[in-house]
Amino acid sequence: MKIGDLEIKGRTVLAPLAGITNLAFRTIVKDCGCALVCSEMVSAKGLEFNSEKTIHLLRTDPCERPVSVQIFGADASSMAHAARWIQDQGMADIIDINFGCSVKKVARTGAGVALMKDLDNARAIVQRVRRAVSMPLTIKIRSGWDSSASQAFDIARMAEDSGVDAIAVHPRTALQGFKGRADWSVIARLKEMLTIPVIGNGDILTPYQGAAMVEQTGCDAVMVGRGAMGNPFIFSGIEALLRGEQWSEPSLGETFRIMEEMVTAHVALIGERAACRMMRSRLAWFVKGFTGASAFRCALTGIETRDQALELIRQYQVELEGQEIAHFHKPQPGTGHCHSDPDQQEIYA
Repeated sequence: MKIGDLEIKGRTVLAPLAGITNLAFRTIVKDCGCALVCSEMVSAKGLEFNSEKTIHLLRTDPCERPVSVQIFGADASSMAHAARWIQDQGMADIIDINFGCSVKKVARTGAGVALMKDLDNARAIVQRVRRAVSMPLTIKIRSGWDSSASQAFDIARMAEDSGVDAIAVHPRTALQGFKGRADWSVIARLKEMLTIPVIGNGDILTPYQGAAMVEQTGCDAVMVGRGAMGNPFIFSGIEALLRGEQWSEPSLGETFRIMEEMVTAHVALIGERAACRMMRSRLAWFVKGFTGASAFRCALTGIETRDQALELIRQYQVELEGQEIAHFHKPQPGTGHCHSDPDQQEIYA
């Protein structure tokens, strides 16, 4: 797949998740086979006012390239300024504009999904950003405000006409939030309508569902968010299935190795104290369905240091290996559209 003049070696994309897809998590996901990773959502106003916290979100590393940085805002001038600054700093390979955030504190400012009912401002933002940067430009949208998806089609046509290089769509309405079922037919209709790449997103919990999305919609790539939080191996699984290869669940050893990497990478990024507090909840993502997971989660609440966290992980692994338990970690694989809870939720700090 090519986005603008950038060759993406694969068909999987990590969704932007605020508070989740930091540098540490992205490098782990990249190691697990993801073709394109995306930053947390970055405020254009924050960059305009030189916010230290906002700039920290833009930390990248050569090992994760190519990387996309997603910006949000409602003012065309500040959005163009942010995009140009990111390009000048060499922090990204792609600029992505958020048209999908339905969280009230974002939408009430006119940003995120609110732009989908303000086509004039949406056009102004896209065109100003397009003029400001020469690097590939993408947008991420929802299906709009109602089930007709008319706003998605209007925004998509405008985006392609304005020089956007690819579009990602999460086919739920603004009113749905993250409930109900994603309407994959919207992805298929956008793919038929556009000449630029279309990236599908929504209701992907297993590699089989990622492959099914491509088969059913014809989309160029699959974007996964919440489904990757406790299973970054989902990307290598999707890639394998799309190549026509067999895929199997990660081993217990592979899962616990990634848990240790989560701890070490976050300590390096944000410091031991902050990382350990964060890991109290995030390590629990990986053990859902394991024997003794409840006791492990309780023990996590007391970790204060990297060594404590690693020791706890290793002790739990030994315990499980000694019991020779069956490794059941995720929902049973299906071959079609998932009817359970949505896999992808843009999470905002």
